[in-house]
Amino acid sequence: MITIISGSNRDSNKTFYFAKAALKELQKQTNEEVRFLDLSSLKGSLVNSVMYKDSDQPLIIKDIQDDYFLPASKFWFFIPEYNGSYPGVVKLLLDVMSVREIKNTFNEKKACITGIASGRAGNLRGMDHLADVLNHLGILVHPNKNPISSIYKLIDSESKDVSKDATEVLQKQLVELLKF
Repeated sequence: MITIISGSNRDSNKTFYFAKAALKELQKQTNEEVRFLDLSSLKGSLVNSVMYKDSDQPLIIKDIQDDYFLPASKFWFFIPEYNGSYPGVVKLLLDVMSVREIKNTFNEKKACITGIASGRAGNLRGMDHLADVLNHLGILVHPNKNPISSIYKLIDSESKDVSKDATEVLQKQLVELLKF
């Protein structure tokens, strides 16, 4: 199973459109199960005093781990640039997923990373930061981290579809993810 993670919890975020386009393309290219975890759909407070206690973790955390992390063999992270790195909600998610069944959740699984930015660097620094954390957790990160820059030029303002050029870039990374 492959899990795509749209790594922003902001409402109406642009990362979602690129991750959704990748989901559509990936479902055309493989018979493998693909699941889509949209962090903007997380509601309520994940931050609480028991989130780091295995037996007392909130049900939402256990459900995410059971549905999206444990059965996955590969992950495709779509990471927007927030303050020169990746969003804290992604780090928080990885931290709480490491409380229960850490080896089964991360060890020897594989990941690709796509950086999303309105600027011109495509979140290069954030992708490196995330790759370091994923490697520490035991996930093998594909060396071709894909920066997508100037995203406002790549999304149709009415349909919210990503451009043909952006879809082609995602398609190349998709092929690499499937071979990885």
